[in-house]
Amino acid sequence: MKYKRILLKLSGESLMGEKQYGIDNDRVKQYAEDIKAVHDEGLEIAIVIGGGNIFRGLSAEKSGMDRAQADYMGMLATVINSMALQDALEKVGLKTRLLSAIKMEQICEPFVRRRAVRHLEKGRVVIFGAGTGNPYFTTDSAAALRAIEIKADVVLKGTRVDGIYTADPEKVPTAEKYGQITFKEVYDKGLNVMDMTAFTLCEENQLPIIVFDMNKNGNFMKIAKGEEIGTLVKG
Repeated sequence: MKYKRILLKLSGESLMGEKQYGIDNDRVKQYAEDIKAVHDEGLEIAIVIGGGNIFRGLSAEKSGMDRAQADYMGMLATVINSMALQDALEKVGLKTRLLSAIKMEQICEPFVRRRAVRHLEKGRVVIFGAGTGNPYFTTDSAAALRAIEIKADVVLKGTRVDGIYTADPEKVPTAEKYGQITFKEVYDKGLNVMDMTAFTLCEENQLPIIVFDMNKNGNFMKIAKGEEIGTLVKG
């Protein structure tokens, strides 16, 4: 396998599957099976999930809600998603730990970096909930931060698109896909990979990012084995 420790970033919207809102159990089950297949090969896996399928802080702010309040609500949505994925992972036989940046001891452990690393070393899948625990930061930023803290080899951003394109492929059919691109090229071309805080964190810490289609069975395994799936962003 190409990597030893990876951080998988999933959007909240990806958990909706074909639904317009909430969690599609079939999609979560598929993710759990894909994650188990990779974990069974000996990889250490940490996961960060967004909350946009339940609540999106930026949208609430636009409708007049206080931004900090809205962001905290979004963080709680990520914990709901994390619990759903945790349940699915345990149903396929994986040992998991959910660590939250906001204390809620009845359902998850508080985030402690050394504890997270120890869980990974013991073969548990670690899910990081509640973003960074701070408003004004996205779950992309949480994914970049946690990946750096646990010394992950790569951030895998699982989306419904199979990489980074010159334009939105869902709107521009002629858009061309990048196989590999540098951080500088992403800046220069104004491409949307992650929010700028997350992206800069990855660049400064020389942490590569791979954007790929998580919804296609087997893609996660192919990336873990080093196959050129999706788009690789590196220095």
